Amino acid sequence: MVYETGNQTVDDAVARVLDGERLNRRDGLALIAQPVDDLAAGADYVRTQLGDDTVDACSIVNAKAGNCAEDCGFCAQSVHFDTGIDNYGFLGPEKILEAAKRAERDGAQRFGIVVAEKGVSKENRPEEWEEVLEAIRLVRDETDVEVDASLGILTEEEAAILADEGLNHYNHNIETSPRYFPEVVQTHTFEKRVETLRVAKEAGMDLCAGVILGMGESPTDRVDAAMALQDIGISSLPVNILNPVAGTPMAEQGLPDITTEEVVKTIAVYRLLHPESRVRLTGGREVNLDTDGQVAALEAGADGILTGDYLTTEGQTAADDLEIMEEAGLEPNTDANEFDPEAVKERAADETETETAAGTAQTKSELKSDD
Repeated sequence: MVYETGNQTVDDAVARVLDGERLNRRDGLALIAQPVDDLAAGADYVRTQLGDDTVDACSIVNAKAGNCAEDCGFCAQSVHFDTGIDNYGFLGPEKILEAAKRAERDGAQRFGIVVAEKGVSKENRPEEWEEVLEAIRLVRDETDVEVDASLGILTEEEAAILADEGLNHYNHNIETSPRYFPEVVQTHTFEKRVETLRVAKEAGMDLCAGVILGMGESPTDRVDAAMALQDIGISSLPVNILNPVAGTPMAEQGLPDITTEEVVKTIAVYRLLHPESRVRLTGGREVNLDTDGQVAALEAGADGILTGDYLTTEGQTAADDLEIMEEAGLEPNTDANEFDPEAVKERAADETETETAAGTAQTKSELKSDD
């Protein structure tokens, strides 16, 4: 029996996806104009048919904070903006391992080493490069989580070395559509980001690449970003939601808040355009979505999250994330890390953390509460 919402546009798209057809831009634009309830129901059905009813949790560490030469308008770590965050050099392999072990205890299946700069350069900063490799080896050998990284632009040689070391996913977000990208970043091009993703994929790594919603882009831009990711070929699609940090251009512009309906619709469309990828609800979700909104995103086809703290802002607890999964009728993925969810809930009050920049950025919502 074929599942039907009663919405012909959604039902036809669902049937075609389940028949193995790849939807195109015209389909995406038609879908994002449909009612949110119809979209969510159709996308969730696709997830149930092609997924495994689990939510895959990843976690990250800000391994080198601030002083980035790029001018991404949303980023608290750019040297171009006065955001007052804590800056520091590379944390070192042992501290990164400490963060990975905490993520492992909290149920993460993968752990990302993130460095805020244009690129970790083997040629220009060989000592830092070797420390990154040592951190990858430690996490790989001493935990059960998959090792991922976001290290900026890569050369073919660097990508080959990372793949040989067992790096699982390489993260390099495209942020938005090719059309809107120059409104967000001026110091490098959209094509440069795509080139790094190509280099990483050709070296043998899986790709994690996604977007930030709520930066002033249109629904068409959201579809076009998904189409660009289709062309690239990704296995994980993180959907961030802008949490404006004081001092960044995105905060100063006074952009309107994105609605829960817009987020849920976008998640659903991304599920239909990327039926076999993990569509991951990530940064800014706690600020822009209440608990019901996060549950709604999981009920609209999302099957991944980023758990724990972000780069310069705090996230919610792993215990909270488990409760959201349960409310959505899903279970945590345990393919790589067979953790104990009940133990995670019992540790919810433990505030021991690896020292990173998380929580050092003052967001727009926090500034408003101070007034």
